[in-house]
Amino acid sequence: MSDFSDFSSSSISGKAEASELQRLIAIEQQKAQFQAQVHNFTDVCWDKCVDKPSSKLDSRTEGCLTSCVERFIDTTLTITNRFTQMIQKGTH
Repeated sequence: MSDFSDFSSSSISGKAEASELQRLIAIEQQKAQFQAQVHNFTDVCWDKCVDKPSSKLDSRTEGCLTSCVERFIDTTLTITNRFTQMIQKGTH
C-alpha cells in the first residue's frame, strides 16, 4: 500500500513541476514578445524619424521618436484588445 501512496505523491509532485515549468515557459515567451516589440519600435521608428545619425538627438527627432513609439503602442494595444474581444465573443 505504501508503494501506491509513493506513486500518488510522486504523480502530484510531477504535475506541480510540469505546471511550474509551463508557467516559466509562459514568462519567457512574454519576455521574448516584449523584446520583439522593442525591436519593431526600433526598426520602424528609426527608419521614420532618424535622417542621419549624430552624437545626440535634436528636438525634432526626439519628438518624432516619442510620437512614433506611442502610436505603435496604441496600435498594438488596439489590435490586442480587438482580438481579445473576438475570442471572448467566440467562446460564449
